[in-house]
Amino acid sequence: MTVIKINAITVPADSGDELARRFGARAGAVDDQDGFEGFELLKPTDERTTWLVVTRWRDEEAFDAWVTSPAFAHGHRSAVGSTSSAAGGEGGPEGSPSGGHHGAGPVGVHSELWSYEIAGGSAGGDS
Repeated sequence: MTVIKINAITVPADSGDELARRFGARAGAVDDQDGFEGFELLKPTDERTTWLVVTRWRDEEAFDAWVTSPAFAHGHRSAVGSTSSAAGGEGGPEGSPSGGHHGAGPVGVHSELWSYEIAGGSAGGDS
């Protein structure tokens, strides 16, 4: 069953574009991880300053394997010491928003990991 992990990253109002740039620099970094099904970086369209990193995993074990992998540690080394959970700093399961740039520092000021499983829905008319 697909597991959804959402990293809610709060950034200063003027730092969102930098967060998106850093994610873009690491696009595809987790694509080959066993059990990874995809991700989206969601930008707020109102006055909110919390961005969402939504990832889908085959199961909890696949997500846990990614979080404990050397590739995850490498991609998130600049987020060490941030206020985030074990989801991996600001970058969450997809990658560090630092883009691997040493000394760039975290963009986010806070993050939370939310975990969900799909309980229902619809494929839509275009499927």
